[in-house]
Amino acid sequence: MPGELKDKVALVAGATRGAGRGIAVELGAAGATVYVTGRSTRERRSEYDRPETLEDTADLVTEAGGRGIAVPTDHLDPAQVRGLVDRIADEQGRLDVLVNDIWGGEKLFEWDTPVWEHDLDNGLRLLRLAIDTHAITSHQALPLLLRRPGGLVVEVTDGTADYNRENYRVSFFYDLAKSAVLRMAFALGHELGPRGATAVALTPGWLRSEIMLETFGVCEDNWRDALERVPHFAISETPRYVGRAVTALAADPDVARFNGTSLSSGGLAQEYGFTDLDGSRPDAWRYLVEVQDAGKPADVTGYR
Repeated sequence: MPGELKDKVALVAGATRGAGRGIAVELGAAGATVYVTGRSTRERRSEYDRPETLEDTADLVTEAGGRGIAVPTDHLDPAQVRGLVDRIADEQGRLDVLVNDIWGGEKLFEWDTPVWEHDLDNGLRLLRLAIDTHAITSHQALPLLLRRPGGLVVEVTDGTADYNRENYRVSFFYDLAKSAVLRMAFALGHELGPRGATAVALTPGWLRSEIMLETFGVCEDNWRDALERVPHFAISETPRYVGRAVTALAADPDVARFNGTSLSSGGLAQEYGFTDLDGSRPDAWRYLVEVQDAGKPADVTGYR
């Protein structure tokens, strides 16, 4: 709801595009002050070499009703992250929500390629971007978050703990990265819970990110045109949907009941009653198990 988080300060680490941007904008729509970080700026693109920029995300946060503050940061550099946290402490004196959404591995993994055939440098780079960045950011930012009770840490990953426990995800390196982030939330839950804060792992479903839409040759306005080629894409969701999940968690005075657990955007939509931008409630992970993985024809009836 507008203004629900107007006194809250959030850091969305990895907010240039995709889920991170959607999360930052929805926190802004609820009135939060949102520091957004990443490596792609209007002056310098990251190795992704894509047009989305950190400044654009900050502008979208402000347009949504919050206050967006762009701070270019390489989260592999502890000194840069320390400087970021010091700035938040100096300017706000608090940090209420930390979202670890740093990824950067889209161009580094190889589908269904065993570890001995996968490019080793790319695989190790993927692990650094997906795991080390989260650990460095938590190490530097959590003392500030713990200054006040009620802080929330959201570790963004791909897949629920139940799903990833039973299924091989893409490749050795990808599987390891996404499972490690799930375990980070579990471990942080043990460390933060007794100190008055909450940590959760959160996964979106099939995300209609900028990269995914481009891959399928569509845009948000005509995304359904991709269904002829990829029928199960019908269950997909916008990045704002997982953003609404984070906002609902951040506004929940009883969020500690989820401490250390694995959550999904679709599951939280049922819990809190929010919808995606089109008014639907896609439940991608239930659909994946019961329809797509079961080999059934694409049919989202009862799943969105």
